[in-house]
Amino acid sequence: MSDGALDLLVVDDEPTQRRMLAEYLASKGHDVREAGRPDEAMALLRSRPADLVLTDLRLPGADGVSFLRRARAEGCDAEFVVLTAFGSVENAVEAMRAGAFDYLTKPLRLDELDEKVARIAEKRALVHENRSLKARLRDDDPFAGLGEAMARVGELLARVAPSEATILIRGESGTGKELAADRIHALSRRREGPLLKINCAALPETLLEAELFGYEKGAFTGAEGARRGLFEAATGGTLLLDEIGDVSPGLQVRLLRVIQEREVRRLGAPRPLPVDVRLLAATHRDLEALVREGRFREDLLYRLRVIEVRLPPLRERPEDVPLLADRLLRRHAARNRVPFRCLSRAALAQLVRHPFPGNVRELENLLERALILARESEIEPGDLPAEVQRDAARPEPRSLREAIEAVERSWIERAMRDAEGVRARAARLLGIPDRVLRYKMRKHGLAPEADKNGGAGPKGG
Repeated sequence: MSDGALDLLVVDDEPTQRRMLAEYLASKGHDVREAGRPDEAMALLRSRPADLVLTDLRLPGADGVSFLRRARAEGCDAEFVVLTAFGSVENAVEAMRAGAFDYLTKPLRLDELDEKVARIAEKRALVHENRSLKARLRDDDPFAGLGEAMARVGELLARVAPSEATILIRGESGTGKELAADRIHALSRRREGPLLKINCAALPETLLEAELFGYEKGAFTGAEGARRGLFEAATGGTLLLDEIGDVSPGLQVRLLRVIQEREVRRLGAPRPLPVDVRLLAATHRDLEALVREGRFREDLLYRLRVIEVRLPPLRERPEDVPLLADRLLRRHAARNRVPFRCLSRAALAQLVRHPFPGNVRELENLLERALILARESEIEPGDLPAEVQRDAARPEPRSLREAIEAVERSWIERAMRDAEGVRARAARLLGIPDRVLRYKMRKHGLAPEADKNGGAGPKGG
């Protein structure tokens, strides 16, 4: 059937009128079936659902309203339009109360019939789209089954995805910001188009500018040919600017212009080009603090933050660890072609108590390692990293202060590992001055064994 075509059922005990109506609707591209009695109509509806039922109010053995009520009782969700030769208000009201979409009076005016069918076709298209969306939500939702916090995130993503609004995705590193972007694109009207991503912190300013906006031949040394940028390449789709907080002030101005004007100018090009792209941005930084420091444009922040999605850290939702662990272990068992191993109860208890400064990414990495190295059929506590075992061995904090200090110590340990023991580098990762980190390491008893700055760092207090 063509676009806008419906599966129709015409129910009328007058063969000539029924046939004429069916032939007219079929000529419009609809798939039309016929029935002369309510029991025949019910049999047809049971064999194949319909989008629209056109039924006469006067039928042998039952009236059209009774037929409608019977169909609804059996779960039929087709739209009903009742046909009456009397056109009385009472008949129309009774049919509408029983759930009819509308009514038409005989003799039928074809323009009125066409208008009703068109409205129903539009409504059914929305119904089918919603069903398809719900099916995708059930089948592909990475947040399904998780706790209340992530369920709220999933519901928010489903609500905002069909819009064209720019979305700012916020959260600590490893919380799944890219996964949220994937979800937004998959549920958007642009899902058939490309989803392109770029990490703005991974490239120097000049290279990032060329990647985003493209360039013309001869625009700079080495530009031997024209190249389109990501804004052009993502036309009809979605572009994710990850780590947007690391973009330089000069590039921030150009990004603001693209968002405002919906056009992009390649490096070295005389004229801008229109672009049709849905923009997403992600960051773990405090953009409001960067605005106060003069390092991020306030007007760009407002443009990016039309809708804001915040992903909670894993330490705030330990109830999600068991399900996430099971999913990740199954994924990595298949990818690494090793037998699936579940977590023992003791190992799972240790993971639930771990604060996970690296969030889900940290959980994924340590589980892949444990899965590969485990010797038994289950992953035991000894297969987990030493820092997880240390966290499990520590007594439960007895106060908020102790809990905060435990998280702070864990973050410092993780930063020092990521910085390969270089304190100055760890301080930059944590976003605090080196002298503050030195003080906190002493407070937590970490300085003597963890500080590998050697002679490069400052000594003493």
